[in-house]
Parts: sequence; structure tokens; C-alpha cells
Amino acid sequence: MARLNLHDVTTWITALALQHPRDLAAAVATRTGARRAGAARLLGRLVALGWLARDGSRSRPVYRPGPLRQVVQRYALDGLDEARAWTRDFAPCFDLPPAVRRMVQHAFTELVNNAVDHSGGSTVTVSMRQTPVQVQLLVSDDGRGAFDAIREAFAIDDPAQAMLELAKGRLTTQPSRHSGRGLYHVARLADVFDLHANASGWRRLAWDDGRWQATRALPRQGTSVYVAIALDTTRTLDGVLRAASRDGTRGGIDHTVVPLRLLAADGVLESRALARRAAWRLEQFASATLDFDGITDVGPAFADELWRVLPAQRPALQIASVNATPAVASQLGCV
Repeated sequence: MARLNLHDVTTWITALALQHPRDLAAAVATRTGARRAGAARLLGRLVALGWLARDGSRSRPVYRPGPLRQVVQRYALDGLDEARAWTRDFAPCFDLPPAVRRMVQHAFTELVNNAVDHSGGSTVTVSMRQTPVQVQLLVSDDGRGAFDAIREAFAIDDPAQAMLELAKGRLTTQPSRHSGRGLYHVARLADVFDLHANASGWRRLAWDDGRWQATRALPRQGTSVYVAIALDTTRTLDGVLRAASRDGTRGGIDHTVVPLRLLAADGVLESRALARRAAWRLEQFASATLDFDGITDVGPAFADELWRVLPAQRPALQIASVNATPAVASQLGCV
């Protein structure tokens, strides 16, 4: 007799319950090779744990998905249509507030399309889970990894600097097909956003003022992106898409925030070279805010490059700073 693994069953029971509400035990037995009685006992456990809800009589139960829901699908990337995958395999299985559903749909299609267009891999695995308080999405491909793609396109060997450029927005390795806005906006939709690739991991937490921080990387090939959104969030897709545009244009990014802590593991920004890394591509934006969170000291060369040389070279660029300590601000000439 087949052994029923509860963890494995939770990856497909939501969809199966929607397909077989009145004969779910038989459907589970057919899928797993288990006996009908064992499948029925498993369904009882899933009801108790919140993966299923049960109506009807004891002899004729009717099942439906519970407050816990999950779908896991693995796709070949060649010819994959991310819109069809969402509509067919995922959207029907979840009961989300309309604003959250719209954000998750946007994140799903952007991340899966990134795997199709950028990864160079052969497959992508998509896992989506709903709990009573949040929805979680994990998209993992088996390609070359996002930071390797950035290294090849822009000669950026340091994953922290690559992450800095992704954080700025408008970075793409395929400018003829993409604007570099997808990952930028997805990160800002989320309460938790994790990006793992090429033995490097980075996290952005909405309640931590959107600061980027290094985290332990997943030990796997390719790129994995995890997104968690609270079901009671006040964010909306429209609000996020307009937030980086000074005139409120939907999807526009003409203002960027530069998280300088990604350039300084020790909290010190000393050289003109680091200043030029911070300033790279800022001509693509109308304004930029330099975020000094986590920076304990700056050298005179760094300060001169950003506060005298850069404005002279790009007079139309509006530059501001935030989170500078009094000591750092005095070095910048801000006080």
C-alpha cells in the first residue's frame, strides 16, 4: 500500500478538492495508489489542519479548500505562456481579497516571464500558498542565475553592486524587450521579498522601510524569487506602480533611491570609485535619493564626487539624501 506523505499531498490537494468535491477520497486513492480508507483518514487530518473544509453528511461529505491552500506546478520554459498558467492552474484555487489578487497576478506573471525571457534555463517551478494572514509565491528556475546574467551584460562581478543596480530600477539585460521595471515593482508590492541567485541572497522587508539586506542564499542552481503579501495590506498595484513617478505616471520610474549600504559591508564609503558606482545610470532618472542607512563614515573623495562632481556633470539631476548620521552629513556638507 502506498504511504501518504502529508507534505506532498498539500501541494496538490487544493486543486484536487475543487475538481472532486464529492468523491475526493476516491480521487486521492487513485492519484496515490492508497486504499480508500487510508485516503479518507488523510482527508480527516487535512480538515483538522485547515487544508480542507467539509460539508454534507458523514456518509456523503462534500469537500472544498480550507483557509490553507497551496498549488505547486513545474513547467518547461520553452513556449510557456505565463498568463495561461495563472488563469488555468493558480487563480481558481485561491480566495484572495481583490486588491491582493491583482498584486499577486502581477507578481506571478512578471516573475514567470522573467524566467522565460532571462534565465536561459529549461524549467521553472512555481509554488503559491495562502494562509489566514498572507499569500506566498515562490518562482524558481534552473537557469544561469540573475547575477551571472548581470555580470555578463554589465561586467559587474560583485553581487552586492548588482543588487544595488536592481534596487535602483530600470536595469535590464534585454533593453529591446524589457524596461527593467518588473522586478523593481514586484519587490515593492511585497511585505517580504527575497532574491536568491549565484550563491547570493538578498531580502527587502516592507516594515523595515524597504531596506535591502544580505541573507543566506538557497543552495540551488538558477534564480529563486519569494514574495509574501499580507492579506490585509493597504498597498495596491496602482499605488505601487505610480509611487516612483514624480507626476504619478503608472509604471514610470523617474525617481530612484540608492541604498548605499550595499556598497559598504563595513559601513565606510571612502573612494571616488565607490561614488561613481553609486552614481552609475542616474542619468536615467530625474531625481535620486541617496540612502545612507548603515553608513558610519564617508571619505572626502567620496563626498566630493557625489556632491560637487556629479551635480556639475548632470545639472538636471535632483539629488537628496536621507538617513545620514550627523557625522556623515557634516562630511557631505549637508549641515
